[in-house]
Amino acid sequence: MITNHEIQSLLEVLFPINRSLTGDGNRKTLEILSSIVPLNIYEVPSGTECFDWKVPEEWKVNSAKLTSPSGEIIADFSKNNLHLVGYSIPFSGKLTLDELKPHLFTLPEQPNAIPYVTSYYNKKWGFCITHELYLKLEEGLYSIEIDTELFHGSLTYADLVIPGKSDEEILLSTYICHPSMANNELSGPIVSIYLAKMLFEMGSLEKTIRFVFIPETIGSIVYLSKNLDHLKKNVSSGYVLTCIGDAGNFSYLKSRLGNSITDKITLKVLKDKQIEPETYSFLKRGSDERNFNSPLVNLGIGSLMRSKYTTFPEYHTSLDNLDFVNGKNLLESINLVYDCVMALVKNNTFISTVVGEPMLGKRGLYRTTSIKSDFGRNVLLDTLAFCDGQLDLFDIAEKAELHYLDVLHSAEILLQNNLIKLVK
Repeated sequence: MITNHEIQSLLEVLFPINRSLTGDGNRKTLEILSSIVPLNIYEVPSGTECFDWKVPEEWKVNSAKLTSPSGEIIADFSKNNLHLVGYSIPFSGKLTLDELKPHLFTLPEQPNAIPYVTSYYNKKWGFCITHELYLKLEEGLYSIEIDTELFHGSLTYADLVIPGKSDEEILLSTYICHPSMANNELSGPIVSIYLAKMLFEMGSLEKTIRFVFIPETIGSIVYLSKNLDHLKKNVSSGYVLTCIGDAGNFSYLKSRLGNSITDKITLKVLKDKQIEPETYSFLKRGSDERNFNSPLVNLGIGSLMRSKYTTFPEYHTSLDNLDFVNGKNLLESINLVYDCVMALVKNNTFISTVVGEPMLGKRGLYRTTSIKSDFGRNVLLDTLAFCDGQLDLFDIAEKAELHYLDVLHSAEILLQNNLIKLVK
């Protein structure tokens, strides 16, 4: 059984690691996750063409420090990896305050927060500090020492495929490219790896489950470039999992057309659980759902979150820390995503095997003595009544006005008693 303490421990181990589009931080993160469930880890060389993009150079940080004229250390990568602008090029020298200011980034509206800033595809350098500190900077010469390397290396990603009884796949994608941010970065991989552990230990399910751990945007493009034909042929549903560790209400961002089976089942499951999620259209997209739903891919997946990215003040700042996310919230999210995934796994189309209404009593599924209170709804019979080989279980739940999970349970009982069979 997965515990709050176990999840919290993993969160604390992963939090300090410096992740980016490439680099040893990503490799270390995947190595740690792979100790929970074995992952397949891949390296893609820098410069590899993938559709309209190229895999960038690998980035390595040895050290980075900004020192004031009086000797005060203003920013130090070793103290907080958000201090250095992502993919900063090497620089060593002294600048006046006016010369330095274009290289400094702050959040005036959040004066106590360090912002997260990157410059992946435009070679520059910079530091991120609190605005409160920025306002106190003195005139004079500042010492800058940025020891970084950009070189022909590789991009690292991982996946895990849990084979099912069917080739039909459910895709679960999350990203591993942000430094020390708990909700925007680590909640997705942590929920994914423990969900993978649960499903892996269950053995073969009705459908195949594919987990993907990638750097955001370029990672999904790389993954599609290597697996596009297979994914288009086999993936029927799935999620991007991100920002799912805070205490906020659950949120769901729909697929591009807004009517995929993932959209329908997810919103139905949440409704049945009396959760009223914040629901967003594809126009509010901002993560890897952009690529998985692009017109020539169109996998019909959604994004499952708690507080949606960009909507909470801690987003992309040092405030997205271990005080903002905890094991309890992550465990709640793991269980919720598990229910949604199992609803997708079990959503199939069945047809009755008997003519007319079957006799449930002789199968131990109904009282053999009739009483007045029996003349109400029977979920088994209501489910069976719509098993016509045309409607899937989601359609049945809608038409029979039943909770979707109740219909799933009824279908399992009917299947065990040979009263329905799967339509392939």
